[in-house]
Amino acid sequence: MDDEVAALAELLSIVRTLRGPGGCEWDRSQTVRSLRPFLLEEAYEAADAAEAGNYEALRDELGDLLLHIVMAAVIAEEEGRFDLASIASGIAAKLRRRHPHVFGDRELLAPADVEKQWESIKAGEKKSEGFFDSVPGSMPALQAAWRVQQRASEVGFDWPGRVETLESARSILEELAGLDPCREAELIGSGIGKLLFTCVNYARLTRQEPEQLLRNASGAFKRRFSAMECLLEGRGTPLGTATSAQLLAAWRDSAGEVTESPGIS
Repeated sequence: MDDEVAALAELLSIVRTLRGPGGCEWDRSQTVRSLRPFLLEEAYEAADAAEAGNYEALRDELGDLLLHIVMAAVIAEEEGRFDLASIASGIAAKLRRRHPHVFGDRELLAPADVEKQWESIKAGEKKSEGFFDSVPGSMPALQAAWRVQQRASEVGFDWPGRVETLESARSILEELAGLDPCREAELIGSGIGKLLFTCVNYARLTRQEPEQLLRNASGAFKRRFSAMECLLEGRGTPLGTATSAQLLAAWRDSAGEVTESPGIS
């Protein structure tokens, strides 16, 4: 515990020095708004390390993320708004409030019940907020759609089930197939949006995380595309010079070059 407190105190002292007179001009020029893209980038890099199970990388990325959290806290402290101590005490108090089964009358709850309890307590604390105000505007669109649907389901507003959701997706696809891209571009855009939202809903109903599913699919495509490129190179046809027929043939052959989970090819 003493080592942890000392390490955090040292980091806080370093950031204050960087921000202070005679410090680093780049660090001194930062604002909480200018730090936003770096904060998001470091969060994604930490998430990537966690997904890969690379604990050495995760330690480093969490350090980078912590730096930006401390930097934002120091900037707020300089403006007389709050400091790092108030951040820590605030989240500590929130954890105690929202875990009454641990810090109050001890009760064994299943994970799903803990989530419901958390959201119920949260709703009581934030009555002045709009129903969806807890969904950040900066959240990736797929994840935001999943969260919006989850929030709605918590008060009983939900689709009947998986079968009905798939039927809705089929209906939207049929509608899209009958539209003219030249004359009905706006309707097509709206339809694609509805289709994506419906697919997110199907993922939620099957307990899948849509953001991760799309990342997995993108990764699988990139690996197979790289395998296709290698095949083309081996056949004496650089990627940029291949004909459609050569690309298609190499794409089909690339299926045996990568190991993917069974599914649509």
